[in-house]
Amino acid sequence: MNVIEGKALQVSGAIIACQLDGQGGLIPIEDKDVIHCERPCWLHLNYTHRESAEWLSSTPLIPDAVRDALAGDSLRPRVSRLGDGFMITLRSVNRNSDSRPEQLVAIRVFINDKLIVSTRRRKVNAIDEVLSELQNGNGPVDGGSWLVELCDVLTDHTSEFIEDLQDKIIELEDALMDQRVPARGELALLRKQLIVMRRYMTPQRDVYARLASEKLGWMDDNERRRMQEIADRLGRGLDDLAASVARTAVLADEIASIMQEAMNRRTYTMSLLAMLFLPTTFLTGLFGVNLGGIPGAESRYGFAIFCLMLVLLVAGVALWLHKRKWL
Repeated sequence: MNVIEGKALQVSGAIIACQLDGQGGLIPIEDKDVIHCERPCWLHLNYTHRESAEWLSSTPLIPDAVRDALAGDSLRPRVSRLGDGFMITLRSVNRNSDSRPEQLVAIRVFINDKLIVSTRRRKVNAIDEVLSELQNGNGPVDGGSWLVELCDVLTDHTSEFIEDLQDKIIELEDALMDQRVPARGELALLRKQLIVMRRYMTPQRDVYARLASEKLGWMDDNERRRMQEIADRLGRGLDDLAASVARTAVLADEIASIMQEAMNRRTYTMSLLAMLFLPTTFLTGLFGVNLGGIPGAESRYGFAIFCLMLVLLVAGVALWLHKRKWL
C-alpha cells in the first residue's frame, strides 16, 4: 500500500487527522487527497465516540488483531509486534483538572511505517504536546521519532509527578521532626499514589526497553538509543518510587510512635492526677458518712479547716511526687 485515499482517513469527530511532512510539521488530511505513504499519517481518536468506534471496527487500514485492543479497556502497559508494526498500550499521569494524577489515563497506539492510530477515552496531555510541536514545525519527522517523542513526554510527566511525591515526603518528614502529625489520610493517599505509579510504570519501563531492542526499518539506531535512554530514565524513577515507599513506611512507624507516646503521656498525667486526689477522695468519703461523732460537725469553722487540710494534703502529695521525679 503506497497510497491511501484521503477519505479513508476521514473520521467524523477525529481529534487529530494529519500527515507528518518529514520536516517537523504536519499536513492536514483532506477528502480529495490521495496520500502518498512516504511519511506516516496520524489519526487520534476518542474510541467512545460512535463514529470513531465504527471506523475502528470497519477500516481495512489496520489489522483485525488490533481492532479490539484500540477500542478496549486494557489497563497495564504492554506491547505486541505485528509484522512491521506495534500495538502498544501506555499509561500517562492524569493532568486533567477534575482528576487526581495517580488516576492514570490510558493511550493505545497502533503504529507502522505508514500509519499511526492512537486512541483514548480521557484526554492525554502528552498527545497535545506532541501536536503542539508539530504545529510549531519542530516535531517528529517520521513514525519512529513520533513514538520516541510521545514516550519521552510521558516519561517527563511521570518524572515530574514522582518529584512532587518526593517533595511531599520531605514535607512530612520535616513536620514529624517538629512533632507535627499529618492530617488523617494524607500519608495513606501518598502511599497509594506511590504504589499505583510503581504498579503501572514498571511494565511501562519494560515496554520502552522492548521497543528499543526491536529492529524495524522505520526506527533507526539513534531512535532506538533514545528509547533505551527513556527506559533507563523511567527505571531511575522506579528506583525513587521504591525508596519513597520505604520512606513512607518509616514515616508510618514514626507517626505511630508519636501517637503512642502522646497516649502514654496522657495516661501518665491521668494516673498522677488520680494519685494526687486519692487521699482527698478517701477523706471526703470518710467525712461524708451520715453518722454521729464526725469531728468538727458542731464547729462553725469545721468545713473551712477540713478544706484547708485537703489543700495541704494535695500539696504534700504533689511535693512528694516531685521529689521522686514523677511530676
